[in-house]
This record gives sequence, C-alpha cells and structure tokens, in this order.
Amino acid sequence: MRMRATLWDGTNGAVAELSPPLVDVRESFLAAMAEFRAEGRGDPSDETMVGREIVEYASRWSTPEGFEAFVRELRLQALEGSPRPEGHVPSTTLWWVDGREYLGRIGIRHRLTAKLREVGGHIGYVVRPSARHLGHATAMLRCALPVARTLGIETALVTCDADNLGSRKVIEHNGGVLEDQRGGKLRFRVPTS
Repeated sequence: MRMRATLWDGTNGAVAELSPPLVDVRESFLAAMAEFRAEGRGDPSDETMVGREIVEYASRWSTPEGFEAFVRELRLQALEGSPRPEGHVPSTTLWWVDGREYLGRIGIRHRLTAKLREVGGHIGYVVRPSARHLGHATAMLRCALPVARTLGIETALVTCDADNLGSRKVIEHNGGVLEDQRGGKLRFRVPTS
C-alpha cells in the first residue's frame, strides 16, 4: 500500500509517499532521529511516538539487524493479536518517504480507548525538523485518511496542542472540524472519505 503526493517547492515537484516502514531508509531515519534528539525528544518522560521509540529502540538501531527487527515490530503492531503494552491498541504505522529519504511518520490507531478519546485520537503524525514547513504534514494526513477508512474509521479524531497553529492548519486543510478543547488539546473530527 503506497499513497503518493507531489509537493511543489516553486521550481520543481518532489514526490513523497506513504509506505510501510522500510529497512532501506535506515540511514535517513537515523539522521531524522538525531534531529529529533537535538530538539529534546527522547527523554524518558517524552510521551510522543518519536520519544517513546527513541527511548525503547534507539540502542537497537545501530545495527542493520536491530533496525530490521524494529521495522518488523512496527509492521506487526497493525495485527490484532500482536503483543503490545497495556492500554495500546492495534495501529498502522506508515512512513512518509521520498525514495530513501525518511521525512516523517503517521500512526493510525484502529480504535480508541478512553484515554485516546481525550488525548491522541485516531491519527498522530510527525515530520522531521529539516523537512517541516514544506507541506509534508498536510499531504501525509491527506494520504492517510483513505487508509483509515479501510480500517473502518469513518470520521477520525485528530488532536493537537492548543498552541500548535501549524498542526491545527494541517488538520483543517484536511477537512477537520473543531469539536472542542479539553485541557491543552484541541479535538477535531476529520472525514476519511
């Protein structure tokens, strides 16, 4: 399953696509994780997708075999019967790539827990720092919505921090309608078709 989008930078178009996690983007992925660490991600208290992965897996990424095992584990998380931490639901992880260049990721949770209804929602995404402000997040979410639809999600709950104007614009550009604010989180409903 691959969903492509062309992003225009004013001179030429770059083609990026959603893809299941791939071992052949390892070098670029490691560079992206270094960028996230430089902005403070990966602290043990970091509850973001990227933060949790840095804490849990970074030591294994140093070898091709360890990275391959990480990719395999991410892919298995989409299966109902796969082991996962308590409170976690099946989720499909897709990477936003341009050839062998890792640009970001999106996670689609197949169903919601009470906690995910408050914070997290169905879909979470992140773009590596060096690729931000180029339209990647908007395109990535647009390409992920039909995937969510195939998982039986008719209207996705997508949240962002109340002060994250960029993420709010990404959600709204994809049809998101503000439902409410709970604590510091804005909660949007986004149609998947």
